[in-house]
Amino acid sequence: MPGWLGRLGAGLTEMSERLDERRAEAEKEHAAADVPAETAAVPAPRPAPPTPRPDPAHAVPWGVRVAAEAGWRLLVLAGTVWVLMRVISAVQLVVFAFVVALLVTALLQPTVARLMRYGMPRGPSTALTAISGFLVIGLLGWFVTWQVMENIDTLSSQLQNGIDDLRNWLLKSPFHVTDKQINQIAKNLREAVGANTDQITSVGLEGVQVVVEALTGILLVFFSTLFLLYDGRRIWEWFLKLVPAAARPGVAGAGPRAWATLTAYVRGTVLVALIDAIFIGLGIYFLDVPMAVPLAVFIFLFSFIPLVGAVASGALAVVVALVTQGVFTALMTLVVVLAVQQIEGHVLQPFILGRAVRVHPLAVVLTVAAGGMVAGIGGAVVAVPLVAVTNTVVGYLRQYSQQVHDVQEPERPDAVGAPEPSADAPENTEGLAHQE
Repeated sequence: MPGWLGRLGAGLTEMSERLDERRAEAEKEHAAADVPAETAAVPAPRPAPPTPRPDPAHAVPWGVRVAAEAGWRLLVLAGTVWVLMRVISAVQLVVFAFVVALLVTALLQPTVARLMRYGMPRGPSTALTAISGFLVIGLLGWFVTWQVMENIDTLSSQLQNGIDDLRNWLLKSPFHVTDKQINQIAKNLREAVGANTDQITSVGLEGVQVVVEALTGILLVFFSTLFLLYDGRRIWEWFLKLVPAAARPGVAGAGPRAWATLTAYVRGTVLVALIDAIFIGLGIYFLDVPMAVPLAVFIFLFSFIPLVGAVASGALAVVVALVTQGVFTALMTLVVVLAVQQIEGHVLQPFILGRAVRVHPLAVVLTVAAGGMVAGIGGAVVAVPLVAVTNTVVGYLRQYSQQVHDVQEPERPDAVGAPEPSADAPENTEGLAHQE
């Protein structure tokens, strides 16, 4: 019974499907009979395929893509510089001491080489040069301090007389300044000093820390200079091992050129500063300005700060002459300072430094300002030699990269007038660092 019912159901289902098929065929025939002959022959249009969307990278304009590429790279460089500056500021004393040691080494290294040529071993020649150099610097500082202490009483009395003369001149001047106004200014100064007594005391307490840091920096400079003079070549070779192998030949060639630039800068600056100090010192000595020798030493030291140092030291000499000797002596001192500085800027520096250190004056001003803002007087001193060395290194690396590109680029055989490859052309780029 169940099998018979299943066969009956299957037969009914098959009959239903056949009826559906016949009904569909009849509907198609009826629809074809109603459509005109002209339209019946035209096939139905196919739907157009969807338009593919462009790649987002190609949809962005070329200028925007270039700006974005440069922007994120600049952000990475700025972040790297920021992190580097934070690290340097954390160990500012050590970094500054090492930079000063490099400058002193560049000044003293020729003396060590000369003593070694005379037959003295490297160790004794290094020790003798370093000790003698720091001894001269120490004696120079002691002499300046001694001269200031010897003349401080005379300078104080002359300063008081100068203030009195200035007061009398103001009372008799056409500016209508009264004695009451002058006394009020003096009272305001005394009140300002009294109100800031706590700050002055705190500065005095911080002076002890400054002295300790100065002594630590002097010891670091001394020992760093000693080791750089004695073992500078090995230190440089050890540094080259830290450089990636692909960039090592270029860095190895840039190092000696950077050192030559630094040495030329230090020697030229010392010589120019010495000439400035001698001639300006002689000028203010013959003008009977007090403390001529200490002022000459200050001019020598301030000359290591390009442009700004010469202006500051010259202004100091003019102010001392104005307060102690009067307006005429101050004007004559100004004439002497300007004349010596003009000779220095247009004759001495181009003749002594030559093309070894060539930095544009605008770059010097901006560099000194940036160095002073970042690290004070020390930053202003080391800013210009740092820029000069960087300029030399970048120029050499650019030339080295071009030489490597010319060597590695294959010659096209179909190029008109292409030279034949030379038989003695270098097979690698190791020797390019020592061609010059």
